[in-house]
Amino acid sequence: MRYISYDDTIARLSWPDAVEALRAGHRLPRAQIADMFLGEATGNLLSRGAWIEGLGFCVKSVTIFNENPQHGLPTIQGAMLVFDAVNGALEAVVDGSLVTEIKTAADSVLGALCLARPDSRHLLIVGGGPVARSLIKAYPAAFPGLDRISLWTRRPEQAQALAAEFDGTVEAVTDLRDAAGQADIISTATLARAPVLHGDWIKPGTHVDLIGAYTPDMREADDTLMARASVYVDCRETTIGHIGELMIPMAGGVITEASVLGDLYDLVNGGASARTSPEAITVFKNGGGAHLDLMIARYIAAATSQDGDLKGEGQRMTS
Repeated sequence: MRYISYDDTIARLSWPDAVEALRAGHRLPRAQIADMFLGEATGNLLSRGAWIEGLGFCVKSVTIFNENPQHGLPTIQGAMLVFDAVNGALEAVVDGSLVTEIKTAADSVLGALCLARPDSRHLLIVGGGPVARSLIKAYPAAFPGLDRISLWTRRPEQAQALAAEFDGTVEAVTDLRDAAGQADIISTATLARAPVLHGDWIKPGTHVDLIGAYTPDMREADDTLMARASVYVDCRETTIGHIGELMIPMAGGVITEASVLGDLYDLVNGGASARTSPEAITVFKNGGGAHLDLMIARYIAAATSQDGDLKGEGQRMTS
């Protein structure tokens, strides 16, 4: 058994390889998944387990405390246990923040590769936390034609500070409606419990990547956007009936379960038609799930097991 830490590992990974690990994982038999959620809005424990035939078992437990950054602490803290597929032995303990960071951004990028226009040029990121920082790095690795990355946060100084880390390649914007109306891809990574993105702002052909909502009372997109868009999710089992992004508009009769046209298993394996026209608006709900953590943990373990050398090429990650 080995421990895989964030600091010793992050610079040895590649965004394209992480995305391909998720693509390959979705070609395996569909995962068994179970979640446990404890606590309250200000601080909670999320534990997720999965089994994938051929990859083994995992359990990831993380605490999520929204006010921690004000005290110099990470919002998300935890660890992941990875067990052998054949004999059930504990193989590795992986830093929870490492798995979560790579999984979250790679999940969204894979969704965008399946659904966004390949000629997308303008990415708008809504939110200024650690996920936003990962998205700024991950998306250009998959969409080399991106020539504009905009960043919006509720507090303009937060967007300005994060944009300054990227040497002029990211612009902080203050008018969310205007930026949303210009973007080809919009990725939201907030802790909003009321919509921050409105459907009547969005131009035809836009791909919207919704990350932030993870509880039944959270959502980032309004009813108009959900009704206008072709809706996809990363996994039906971890989103439908679990996350406000879908539950709230379904309860209001805006969409139904049949409105969810497919998940990553469908998209990767060709079971669902993806973008139907250049003018279609697509929504991808990134709900996460332990099966994604297991796919990424296996990638991380393989990428760092042979003198730290990756088998593939691609843009290295930097912390």
